Amino acid sequence: NAKRFPDKDALVFLGSRLSYAQLMQQAERIAAWLAAHGVAPGDWVLLYMQNCPQWVAAHFGILRANAVVVPVNPMNRAKELEHYITDAAARVAITTADLAPEMAAASQAVPPTQALQHLLVTRFVDALGTQGLNDPGMPASWEPWLRTEHSDVSAPGLQVHRWVEVLTQTGPLPEPLAKPDDLAVLPYTSGTTGLPKGCMHPHRSIMHNAMASSMWHHATHENTTLCVVPLFHITGMVAVMHASIYIGATIVLMPRWDRDYAGELISRCRVTHWTNIPTMVIDLLGSPKFDQYNLSSLMAIGGGGAAM
Repeated sequence: NAKRFPDKDALVFLGSRLSYAQLMQQAERIAAWLAAHGVAPGDWVLLYMQNCPQWVAAHFGILRANAVVVPVNPMNRAKELEHYITDAAARVAITTADLAPEMAAASQAVPPTQALQHLLVTRFVDALGTQGLNDPGMPASWEPWLRTEHSDVSAPGLQVHRWVEVLTQTGPLPEPLAKPDDLAVLPYTSGTTGLPKGCMHPHRSIMHNAMASSMWHHATHENTTLCVVPLFHITGMVAVMHASIYIGATIVLMPRWDRDYAGELISRCRVTHWTNIPTMVIDLLGSPKFDQYNLSSLMAIGGGGAAM
């Protein structure tokens, strides 16, 4: 789709826009960086952040490096992250600056032979380019969270890298080697009955579900999809992100839920499809501003499942 629709918006985020060509370029730069830092085919890479364009670029960059995406719930903290590092035998993690201290602390707490070697850190504003935070509809309470300049993190044996610097590197791309039955994504269960367990999804099953989701919703490249369900979860990752990228649609990303911002984005961006949970719909309907929103563009509203 980067070749079919190079200039089309792939992602809309807080007033900024990233085209399909730009998204592919970022994914390839991440893939080249991963390969240059020792990530081999089949290696597992932790992806630990809330919804943002960097999550999407990093996800496809990991896959392009013939590696496996390990999406991690951003609500997890250092003690919980230790299990992901050791169980996945991960040596590389990609995260945002607000969460980087948790990942660094977790890496320092595990045995040195199992610790992370590289941590790639991005800020939310890295996705906004020169225009910065200029979306007037964004909740004011998000400003400090998105703008805060977090201090650099450190841990013994851990090399920390900046997202913006990685995107400027020009290293060679690894040869694409992944096959349909190779592992693509390893999301973990919530750990209700013990430690979280990795759920193995090969490229074949991810592709099948992306295509099935698109067919179920009669989706086309003209879709505009609101994505506020978390990308680390299989619903947001496959039924929204993968399905939308597969058909060449535009994804309007929200980093977290806010009913009035969601209503404004649906109106302004002419959102056609929205996968959600019922409480989001109830919350939006209960907004005092609900009558101000134009939701006539919505063609499909689907409920996200909780099953992994």
